[in-house]
Amino acid sequence: MRIIDISSAVDASGWEPDEVRHEVLSPREGAVHMSEEMRRHFGVAFDPDELPEGEFLSLDRLTLTSHTGTHIDAPSHYGSRAHYGDGRPRNIDELPLDWFYGPGLLLDLTGCEGPTAGAGDLEKELARIGRVPEPGTIVLLRTGASERAGTEQYFTDFTGLDGPAVNLLLDHGVRVIGTDAFSLDAPFGAVIRRYRETGDRAVLWPAHVTGRHREYCQIERLGNLAALPGCDGFQVACFPVKITGAGAGWTRAVAFVDE
Repeated sequence: MRIIDISSAVDASGWEPDEVRHEVLSPREGAVHMSEEMRRHFGVAFDPDELPEGEFLSLDRLTLTSHTGTHIDAPSHYGSRAHYGDGRPRNIDELPLDWFYGPGLLLDLTGCEGPTAGAGDLEKELARIGRVPEPGTIVLLRTGASERAGTEQYFTDFTGLDGPAVNLLLDHGVRVIGTDAFSLDAPFGAVIRRYRETGDRAVLWPAHVTGRHREYCQIERLGNLAALPGCDGFQVACFPVKITGAGAGWTRAVAFVDE
């Protein structure tokens, strides 16, 4: 079995709308830090120089949002109320794990013109590959956006889905839709321009708002989708980090190819 990494890294050196701060304490600095923490919390004192080679362990401190790097949006991210179930959208730690492991289906949207792909675009791609997703399939959208990861353009130049396109996939029993773009919706600027032109609130982040009416998850900021062997023939694992009460969680998404 071959394992293909389809995640993007959390990289503090890349451009992000919300700054990522990554502080690294060296093993020597970790020794000093641990000495201070042991004395403060447990009343135990030791000299860092008493440790082997004067070192303890390195330590990383990160400040970032749960939407940095490859991550999964939970239903609670889409709004405070749900128009299904008991009306309370579930957080990332409450979702069933079997949603996040299953057969993958890759749809190529690199040929789409404009910032939004509709149901017709998906139907055209499904007809091209001769497949439709089955219940439990994890659908991955390759837009080509990941080639601009780490740059400001990554957040402004990509293709998202409209509401009917999302509903088309959900109608097939899909619970998880992934994209290599910053968002499953069109870029923020394109969304606002469309709203100014039409005055129609239905054009405001329709992919996300669909999640208020139908329970599903998005994987955003995937990478390396070009390395997949084809439109199918692989399994996807994308278990989210278990953060209590969170609307999203990071994931190390991978594809398994049986050889």
